[in-house]
Amino acid sequence: MAPDPLLAALPVWAFGFAVVLARVSAAVMVLPGLGESDTPMVIRAGIAVGITVLVLPGVANLIPPADGQPLRVLAMIAGELLCGLLLGWLARLMALALPVAGQIAATQIGLSSVLQQDPMLGSQTSGTSRLLALAAPVLILSSGLYAMPLAALSGSYRLFRPGIWLPVGDAADSVALATGDCFALALQLAAPLVIAGLVWQIMLGLLARLVPSLQVYSMALPGQVLGGLLVFGLVLKQILDVWIGSVSAHFATLPGL
Repeated sequence: MAPDPLLAALPVWAFGFAVVLARVSAAVMVLPGLGESDTPMVIRAGIAVGITVLVLPGVANLIPPADGQPLRVLAMIAGELLCGLLLGWLARLMALALPVAGQIAATQIGLSSVLQQDPMLGSQTSGTSRLLALAAPVLILSSGLYAMPLAALSGSYRLFRPGIWLPVGDAADSVALATGDCFALALQLAAPLVIAGLVWQIMLGLLARLVPSLQVYSMALPGQVLGGLLVFGLVLKQILDVWIGSVSAHFATLPGL
């Protein structure tokens, strides 16, 4: 009896599925919108498996055979994990600019201090940073921007074929540039609060010089918080608009698009 062609091809497809799943799952775990820490792990795993099923038929011919070499297979899987993490992290870095801007804003408003932890939110996380951190995945998913990193992930097989390691130097340069862009964008988003906070501190300094006996900090803190929240509310829409435009432009430069 002739062997069933489907059964004969099953080991090849299983190996290809494992190789593609390594890159896709590593990327999905850190992609903005899909890889949020609040998302249950089962859902993220299901998304990774679903994307793998869609991508595998188009890239199956790019996957080299296993050839019964365990060390070569392990090296290939490790390279795929590294590639997926790089693509996902490059997309994640620009999305992180929004909560970072929220943390800068909270410091200027007076809701956060580097010397005192927040007992409700833990660590140094502020309410404004948490608010913007929750807004980031909502905007990415509702605007359809999540499709661009996924398209880059699928197209990355043209640039980084399975079995070929990433150029470490170029990958490190890309991450360093994206990190710098992230902090630059965060400071740009928080600029209205930074400017308002600087003006406020100058006014307090002048007041303290004019009336040395006045407890300036205790009297000015309520006004700083209320005024800061007012400014934050007025510029919130502009902050989100600038951020989503910058994220869209950054996603367009991801490897594979």
